[in-house]
Amino acid sequence: MNSDQRHDLGWMLDEALRVPEAKHAILLSSDGLLIAHSADITRDEAERHAAAMSGLQSLARANAAFCGSTEKAWQQTITEYDHGYIFLVAAGPRAYVAASAGAGVDVETMTHRLVVLVQRLGTELSADLRVGELA
Repeated sequence: MNSDQRHDLGWMLDEALRVPEAKHAILLSSDGLLIAHSADITRDEAERHAAAMSGLQSLARANAAFCGSTEKAWQQTITEYDHGYIFLVAAGPRAYVAASAGAGVDVETMTHRLVVLVQRLGTELSADLRVGELA
């Protein structure tokens, strides 16, 4: 996927945010690199959050055994804060979609929108394996 294709994915992230109280969305690689972001967040902010989300998905995968699963079984993480939520969803090999929303968001609707986005984009959302990176 070249940089023009990655930039063009932002409109799909914007479309997924058409839920009351949804705020921002980013597409990131497993190593924390920003692939695309919604229009309502700056590139600098999106890059900072992409790095943090990479750590969050890594922790979630590391704890899969706690529920009796294997590392590959992780699909999504929802983190609740006083003023909202962060949704982190596997979007393909080495790629993730992260979105934020206010406290009043319908969690089920938001989760559904992100899952539909991932299914719709399929392999287009997967990040290429970087030279020297283990699969």
